[in-house]
Amino acid sequence: MIRALHRWPGLLALALITVLTLSGAALSVFPAAERLTAPQAATGLTVAALAARIQAVYPGVEQIRRAPSGRITAYWFDQGAPGAAVIDPATGQGVASADPNQTQRWLTNLHRSLFLGDGGRIAMAVGAVAMLVLSFSGAMLVARRAGGWRHWFAALRGPLAGRLHVEIARVAVVGLVLSSTTALWMTASTFDLLPSGGTAPALAVEVSGETGVALMMMPTLGDTPVADLRELSFPYPGDATDVFTLKTDRGSGYLDQGTGALLGWSDLTGWEHVFETIYMLHTGQGAATLGLVLGIMALGVPVMGGTGVLIWLAGRRGRPRIRGNLAAGRAETILLVGSEGGSTWGFAAALHAALSRAGQSVHAAPMSTLTPDRYTRARRIIVLAATYGNGDAPTSAKGFLDRLANLDRAPEAALAVLGFGDRSFPTYCAFAKAMSEAARAKGWSELLPLDTIDRQSSQDFARWGRTLGQALGIDLELAHQPGLPTTETLTLISRRDYGAEVQAPTAILRFALPNATLWQRLRGAGFARFTAGDLIGILPEGSPVPRLYSLASARRDGFVEIVVKKQPGGLCSGQLTALEPGQTVTAFLRRNPGFQPGKGRAPLILIGAGTGIGPLAGFVRGNTRHRPIHLFFGMRHPDSDFLYGEEMPIWQDDGRLARLVTAVSRGARPHYVQDALRGEAVEVARLIRDGARVMVCGGRDMAAGVAEALAEILAPTGLSPAVLKAEGRYVEDVY
Repeated sequence: MIRALHRWPGLLALALITVLTLSGAALSVFPAAERLTAPQAATGLTVAALAARIQAVYPGVEQIRRAPSGRITAYWFDQGAPGAAVIDPATGQGVASADPNQTQRWLTNLHRSLFLGDGGRIAMAVGAVAMLVLSFSGAMLVARRAGGWRHWFAALRGPLAGRLHVEIARVAVVGLVLSSTTALWMTASTFDLLPSGGTAPALAVEVSGETGVALMMMPTLGDTPVADLRELSFPYPGDATDVFTLKTDRGSGYLDQGTGALLGWSDLTGWEHVFETIYMLHTGQGAATLGLVLGIMALGVPVMGGTGVLIWLAGRRGRPRIRGNLAAGRAETILLVGSEGGSTWGFAAALHAALSRAGQSVHAAPMSTLTPDRYTRARRIIVLAATYGNGDAPTSAKGFLDRLANLDRAPEAALAVLGFGDRSFPTYCAFAKAMSEAARAKGWSELLPLDTIDRQSSQDFARWGRTLGQALGIDLELAHQPGLPTTETLTLISRRDYGAEVQAPTAILRFALPNATLWQRLRGAGFARFTAGDLIGILPEGSPVPRLYSLASARRDGFVEIVVKKQPGGLCSGQLTALEPGQTVTAFLRRNPGFQPGKGRAPLILIGAGTGIGPLAGFVRGNTRHRPIHLFFGMRHPDSDFLYGEEMPIWQDDGRLARLVTAVSRGARPHYVQDALRGEAVEVARLIRDGARVMVCGGRDMAAGVAEALAEILAPTGLSPAVLKAEGRYVEDVY
C-alpha cells in the first residue's frame, strides 16, 4: 500500500513536480543575491535619520520600504512624475533601479500558476500535495529499507539508481515536506480559505491638523531602528488631516505630521506572525541561507524522479506480471516473496499459476507486506525467501521479522517456508531458516517443514511442489526454468600460467572490460559496476549450467580478471585454461556483497590458498588508501604457483600491502596457511583484538583448518571465529 501510494503520485505528477521544484530552486537564489548586492543600513541607524536623508535628496518622497533582505527602496513624485530607486542608507541617494527583475517575475509566475491564473494555482497546489504524499510515503519506505528509523543513514546496497534515489531522499525529505506544506498554506491564503488575522490600528487621539514637523523630531521614528522597518508612508502633501503610516516587525501605527505624536498602534497578531513565518520559510525572504538550502534540496527532486522511473522499470522487468493475482482478502493461499534480484519471483509466478490451475485462489506479494488482518479467507501462507549477502534479508523482505515479532499472535493460516540459496556459501538459506525459527517460536502452525532450493534447481522445486500438492490433497506439478541474467561476451587479452610443475595447471585470465551504456551505469547492470570479490558466471560450451568464479579485479581497474585451476574432467575449467588471447567466453555478473572488505581503516587479515588468492589480490590492488592489509597465502611451491608473485613486492613498496606471509606445502618441510597463522599467533591475536577483519577464500578443507587455527590463537583473548562472524568481522568465500 505504501509503495503504491509512493509510486503513482510520483509517476503521474512527475512533470508538474519537476517544474515546481526547479522553478522554486531557481527562485531561492534571488533572496541571497539581493542580500549580497543591496546596500545595508549601519547598525543603530534609525528610521528618522534614514527618512531625513532620503527626503533631503528626494523632497517629494511618498514611501520608503525595506525588504527582508535589507534592501531599501524609495518612491517619490518630482514635478508630477513618479520615481523610484534602491537607496544607499548611508547617503539617501538612489544607487540602482527599483524596477522588478524580469527573470524573477517570470519564474515567480511560472512557480505560482504556470501563467494560467487561478487554474494554474490549483494545478501547482495539486503538485504540492503530490510532493507531500511522496515525501511521507518515501520516508516510510526509506525507514523500511534501512531496517527502522534508527538506521535512517545506514549504508545502502543495490543498483546505483536505487542507492542514489534513497541517498537524496533521506537528506532532502525534511526540506520537501517544509516546502510543500508552506506552499499549500500560501495557496489556501490566496483563495481566502484562511482568516486574514490582521486589523488596522485605530486612532487613539485626534489629528492635530498641523503640518511640518521635522522627521528627526518624531520620537517614534527616532526610537525605531531601520532593521525593524518594513514601510513608512508619508502624508499626502497639503492634506493636514493625513498622517504618517509606520509598519515594523512589531506592528503598525499612525504618526501626527504636525506634532510627531503616536496617534494609534496595533501589534502584529499571532496569526500574522504565523503567516509571515510560513512566507519566510517558503520564499527564503528574510532567511536567505535557509532558502538556498531548500533550493538545493529541491534540485534533488528531478534526480529522484528520474531514478524513481528507473527503479519502477527495473521492478517491472525483475518481477514477472502475475496473472489472476487476487486481492489479499479473497485468497485462500497467500504467497509471500523475499527476493533481491528478482529470480525468486519467477518461482513464485510458476507456483501461483500451478495453484490457480488446480482451483486454488491465490494472492502473491512481497514479504515486507505481511498483514495477517487482511488475510480474512487465508488457509495457508507460503513464504518463498531468498538470502542476501551474509545471511541477511533481501530488500523485499525488510522488516518481516520485526512485523512477525510484533504480532499479538501467530496467523491462523498454516505456514510453509521455502528457502532459495547456494550450498557453496556458508550462510545457505540463512534468512529462510531464521524466519522459520521465528515462526516456530511464535507458535505458527506448519503446513510443511522448512525446505530449500539449491542454485535455483528446477528439480528441487518440482520435488517440493509434489510434497506441497500431497499436503493440499491436489496434484501439483511445478515446472520453472530460471532465466539467466543478461550475458556479455568477454575477450581474453592476456594470460599467465602457473602450476604445471606440480600437476595443477592454473591461469590468471584477464579479459577486456565490456563497454557499458549510460543506462547500464545508472542501473548498475551487468559489468557497469563490480568490485573484487563479486562473482562472474561463465557459460561453458555444451552446458546450460553456469560456473561461478570470484573476481580478482574491480571496474576501476579497467579489466575483468579471474584465477582458474584446471579440474580433472572439469568442462568449464578445461575450456577456460585452454583459452588463447583473442578468444571469447559468454559471461554474466553476480554481486557478492557478503565478501567485501567493507569501509573504514581497521586492518584486514586476508587468508587464502591456491586460486583463493584471486579476490584477495583484487582487494590489495584496490587498496589505494593504504589500509593495513596482512596477507597469508598458501601455495604448493614458489617456483610453480606463486600467483601474483610479481605484483606482491610492488604492492608492498607502494603501501597497498603491509605484510605478506607465505606457506609452502610441497617444500622440504610442508607448511600450510594455518601453520603460518600459528607462527604469527601473537601478531594475529593483537590485530584481531584491535578490530581487524578476517577474510578467508579457498577450499573448504583449508577454511576449516584456518578456523581451527584461529580458535586456538584467540582462545586466550575470549574471542573465537564464531564470535567474529556474529560481529561481521569474519567472512568466508569457500568452494
